Amino acid sequence: MAKIRADAHRNRERLLEVATAAFAAADGAVVSLEAIARDAGVGIGTLYRHFANRDALVEAVYRTELAEVSASASDLLAHHPPVAALRRWMDRYASFVAAKRGMAESLRAMFAAGVVQPSDIRASVVGAVDTLLSAGRADGSLRDDVRADDVVSSLIGIFLASASTDQAGRMLDLLVDALVTTR
Repeated sequence: MAKIRADAHRNRERLLEVATAAFAAADGAVVSLEAIARDAGVGIGTLYRHFANRDALVEAVYRTELAEVSASASDLLAHHPPVAALRRWMDRYASFVAAKRGMAESLRAMFAAGVVQPSDIRASVVGAVDTLLSAGRADGSLRDDVRADDVVSSLIGIFLASASTDQAGRMLDLLVDALVTTR
């Protein structure tokens, strides 16, 4: 396998960064690939050399973001106590979910085609939550009778039912309060 040139790697990373921001800001509207290339400072040909089509770009953005969300659990624990890390992670996950509105049509097609498996996504998110809960169990700050899968289901319910970002934030606070041990 040939090594990717440094400039090609930078271009790919910049395209992913710009595409992520564009999809997040689109709020369900179609995002122009030409605009993504322009905003990344590359030509449309460069975008297509890295991503054969819109779906390939969406898949790359989605997988990159999911990996970052999952990895952020350990990163947050390195800098915050478990309860604070959990709440910050929930905000990061909420941003991840909200940003996917601009990619909804492509994501539905990828799910239907089996390119992305919902069970793999859920396993990744449950793993991140389990990391946070385990740290809280170990220091006694979080309840030991709560399953990570139940927390993820609660998060999804909050995101689906919330009328606003403010309401979602309040509901996330309530969820965390329910997970904290009473001493």
